[in-house]
Amino acid sequence: MTASAPAAVVHVAAAAIFDSQGRVLIARRPAHVDQGDLWEFPGGKLEPGESVEEALCRELWEEIHIRPTAYRPLIRVPYQYPGKRVLLDVWRVDAFTGTPHGREGQPVRWVGLDELTGYSFPAANRPIVAAVRLPERYLITGDFQSSDDFLSRLERALRRGIRLVQLRVKGERGADLAPLQAAVDLAHRFGATVLLNGDAAHAQRLGADGVHLSASQLDALAARPVPEDRWCGASCHSEEELRRAAAIGVDYVLLSPVLPTQSHPGAPSLGWQRFAELAAQQPFPVYALGGLSDADLSRAFSCRAQGVAAIGAYWGR
Repeated sequence: MTASAPAAVVHVAAAAIFDSQGRVLIARRPAHVDQGDLWEFPGGKLEPGESVEEALCRELWEEIHIRPTAYRPLIRVPYQYPGKRVLLDVWRVDAFTGTPHGREGQPVRWVGLDELTGYSFPAANRPIVAAVRLPERYLITGDFQSSDDFLSRLERALRRGIRLVQLRVKGERGADLAPLQAAVDLAHRFGATVLLNGDAAHAQRLGADGVHLSASQLDALAARPVPEDRWCGASCHSEEELRRAAAIGVDYVLLSPVLPTQSHPGAPSLGWQRFAELAAQQPFPVYALGGLSDADLSRAFSCRAQGVAAIGAYWGR
């Protein structure tokens, strides 16, 4: 008996379109099509010989009557449906001409990022929803002299626009929840998302928005330690750890080290090419970590990173 050939990959260009208020545009699929009545990000299949950018611009004109003028890669999502493989090539659109409306009669709606989880999307769109909600800069807290110094450094970062924070406090200091509680409260006053590196129960008591798992914690878990309405991230350094992260259903990962770092001199680094290869295969947003700063954001985006994560560049010395 001859084995059947693997199904061809359906390559789709899609867009996360933002307006001046930070809302994103979603469209509702017609009831009679596959995944009917679910919401999605506008886009469509590539035509033969068409580049992703060409398909993106054509589809947005045909579907919602706009022409993107400022856009960049956001995330690539490989997904296996029963009997069909898709590759969602998603771009972030921050400027366009025209007024969006459904040219084929489909409803379209501007939605705040905090409201996105209240809509039903096809399963392949879940990583896109996460990528849309996550910012491009991710602070990991580092060394500090005192609780006051810790909070002062955090506030400076928040005032510079950081909106995603991982509280990473080592040793005995990590057991003192008082400064961590103050940090969570401070981050929330700035509208930032804050995750605790470590224990899910501690994160819940502090009112944090989720947890970030070390590679060793990731290896010890059979399932994500927090519910779906809380963020769950993980640190990864290899293909095996990335597979483990996918198996427990994390929302994003930090992949490192991309470049050599001062904290681990002489340690092997991935380099941008290997980072891009690994990031393109993952079913979740991937932050680049290791020797990076805002100056590396453009390179990170071109390698399909969600953005850059850093201690030194954002925490200060």
